[in-house]
Amino acid sequence: MSERIWTDSQLAEMGKRTIDKLGEAADRGDADRIKELAQTMYDEFAHLHDGYMVWIAGLLTYIYERGGAREVEAAERFAHGKEAQLVFLPPEHTDVKHMVESMAAGLQGHVYQHMTLIEDEEKVVLTNTPCGSGGRLIQMGGYEPEVGLARIKEPSDITFNTPDYPVYCVHCPLFNMNAVDDTGDFLFLNNPPEKDGSFCEFIFYKDPANIPEEYYKRLGRSKPQRAL
Repeated sequence: MSERIWTDSQLAEMGKRTIDKLGEAADRGDADRIKELAQTMYDEFAHLHDGYMVWIAGLLTYIYERGGAREVEAAERFAHGKEAQLVFLPPEHTDVKHMVESMAAGLQGHVYQHMTLIEDEEKVVLTNTPCGSGGRLIQMGGYEPEVGLARIKEPSDITFNTPDYPVYCVHCPLFNMNAVDDTGDFLFLNNPPEKDGSFCEFIFYKDPANIPEEYYKRLGRSKPQRAL
């Protein structure tokens, strides 16, 4: 028989959740250990977050290269329908205040991104520098030939009618499109990501009547006619 590598207490510690270790450090008042474990927990989450991000982009690339852009759209619609049943439930309130606050809170789950929010009389603009998923995937080199994730070549409503659109980012025009089709107008707007992935925007108009018509046209939609 070979000698044991770990003691029972070492195995128990290895299997303990980081959040539980952090709670124990908080109970002891050990500020340095709390900071260390908080960073450890964030890094652990980021590792899985990035793994799933690349996994999804890889699956979408496989679909695009074999079935084209419309198969990517069909797959995204199917998957996000399941997602909306279990995780990202439709919002109960769609007023601007709720949408901005819930989006800012939800985007905290993206890793290693910074957010700024600017409000004027017409709208609120939330800027990610970079987006913690699509933007970082660009900056990580996911679309470079060595990795080979797909860019959708042809402009269409699922690419904001821009060419060479990163396949992972297709969900942004789809979310915009679904809101217009399902609710009659945008809940928020996105723009195509910067080529270098440096930032992306969420735009919340206080009055949908002020949304420029170009945002509808690039999705193949018409701006709703509103009664005076």
